[in-house]
Amino acid sequence: MASTAVAMSGSVMTACAAKPAETVSDTAKKNDLALKLSLQEGKAPGETLDAQFDYMEEHGVVGFEPGGGDLAKRVESIKKALSGRNIQVSAICAGFKGFILSTDPAIRKQCMDTMKEIIAAAGELGSTGVIIVPAFNSQVPVLPHTMETRDFLCEQFNEMGTYAAQHGTTVIFEPLNRKECFYLRQVADAASLCRDINNPGVRCMGDFWHMTWEETSDMGAFISAGKYLQHVHVASRKRRSMPGEDGEADNYVEGFRGLKMIGYDKFVSFECGCQGDRDVLLPAALQLLREQWEQA
Repeated sequence: MASTAVAMSGSVMTACAAKPAETVSDTAKKNDLALKLSLQEGKAPGETLDAQFDYMEEHGVVGFEPGGGDLAKRVESIKKALSGRNIQVSAICAGFKGFILSTDPAIRKQCMDTMKEIIAAAGELGSTGVIIVPAFNSQVPVLPHTMETRDFLCEQFNEMGTYAAQHGTTVIFEPLNRKECFYLRQVADAASLCRDINNPGVRCMGDFWHMTWEETSDMGAFISAGKYLQHVHVASRKRRSMPGEDGEADNYVEGFRGLKMIGYDKFVSFECGCQGDRDVLLPAALQLLREQWEQA
């Protein structure tokens, strides 16, 4: 018995020791990853897109996240304003009508049709994808939270994702906190939908604000998404304001470490308000995120 116990102990110790140590090249790859900061439309000072883009370039912001409402009508003006600049369209923030988990087929069709309009425009702009929430808490009547509903959601997003892939972009599941959305709350849940749908046009995202309330680990949440992670939102972690406005609570290092571990090379975009002087707080927020990225 004693010899058996020793043998088993050795096997367990071998298994526990099986994880390879991080190499110098692994560390170098992480350190080479650039933090690609993006601002939602209207977050940068300026009355016009040109003025906002001037500000963004001056402060090293390389991504622009417009809203999806009437996007098709704005494609040419956005293209013109971006011409010759070191700024790309990151994700498109919603803008669709209806919701895909409505009990009413007409409302579901409205969601699918308006999403396809935005997806086509997103493709023209070279966007990484169009953000969508399956259903907010306020959107009722809604399909029940069952396996049949999940299967239906996968079918709808497979259609949407195929259309997105044809246009060179994606649709992006966004998990929200429970006060806004009960159906989809954690990054891993969204990633599991992406895995099951298995469509290159379907991806997911994480939002530090929502993750504050729903995730046990920022790093774990992003690692759980892996290759399916297409976009990230950031805000202060108490009041959803500029990063840094909530003091020590605004720590993103663990999450950034997770992003580096999965080789995340897409955008981290500001979706937040501002409690004070934007001219002071926005540059400070950009600097804070860059410093914490380096710490990660």
